[in-house]
Amino acid sequence: MNSIFLEAFSGMFGAIIKIFLVAIIAGFLVKRNIIKQEYIKGLSEVTVKVFLPALVFDKVTTTFDPLNTSGWWVLPLLGMLTPLIFIGITSIFYLPKIKDNLNKIPLAAFQNAGYLVLPIGQILYSSTFDKFALYVFLYVLGFNLILWSVGKYLITKTKDDKKIKFLDLLTPPLLANLLALFLVFTKLNSYVPKIIAQPVSMLGSAAVPVGIFILGATLGAISFKQMPKFSDLLKISFVKYFISPAIVILFLINSHIPQNNPLLADFLVIEASAAPAANLIVMVRKYGGNAQQTGSIMFVMYMFAILMMPLTIALWKIILVSF
Repeated sequence: MNSIFLEAFSGMFGAIIKIFLVAIIAGFLVKRNIIKQEYIKGLSEVTVKVFLPALVFDKVTTTFDPLNTSGWWVLPLLGMLTPLIFIGITSIFYLPKIKDNLNKIPLAAFQNAGYLVLPIGQILYSSTFDKFALYVFLYVLGFNLILWSVGKYLITKTKDDKKIKFLDLLTPPLLANLLALFLVFTKLNSYVPKIIAQPVSMLGSAAVPVGIFILGATLGAISFKQMPKFSDLLKISFVKYFISPAIVILFLINSHIPQNNPLLADFLVIEASAAPAANLIVMVRKYGGNAQQTGSIMFVMYMFAILMMPLTIALWKIILVSF
């Protein structure tokens, strides 16, 4: 039992440390003023308008085949429902002053579904990574629709009570997602010429490392003199690292998924325990919001993730053996 726990914990811990090294380097460069904040702002613009849309378009149009993927619709549906559920759960902790705390809720409700989970899968499940990656992209199909609409509205919300506008929801990653889905379901994706598809794929491959770099650079610029309230850290971490994994694990042990598809079960547990979405930082830098608050909470949540993600996957492996 101890060997199972240690093997799962050390595997996940090692994977996270490798990814976090990129963020640490970026943070160091910003602290030393080698990389200036205006560079990161420009990089965020390019990521939102070019790299992320390219990644979404490329992966959806090249890896998603609804006819040969039975039950494919379940993962996009989960990707849409889970953040909405955790928005509701987190909101309870901020009653009755929920209007003043809307921009804190996404930090508990939206996980790093792609930037963090995908490279973890590449390290931990190298022999079945193509299948793992397909799960990520299917889940992100639904997840991105909520992240880049509801999530963007909440994380950029300030006390000026600005009204949400329909055009505010039509961000480049969301539009790329919708276009890619249209091409797949009309079978027009096979007609996208290589002269377009290959450069798009090349640009999309930059999204994950650049996103992690932006996250690290933003965290590196955080002032430790203005750290978040302990009450906020307690609420957000409780939802993110306890309630979220607990609900998913309870669902899994009462289903046949672990027996029929253990890789899918592991994927869902990793998603449930993942640190807050890196794109929340990108959104704040691109569209406005409380960057200091978002970054400082994100910094602490990612420090927690170094321990909590390996701990969660290790406990999940112990539970699997017990059942």
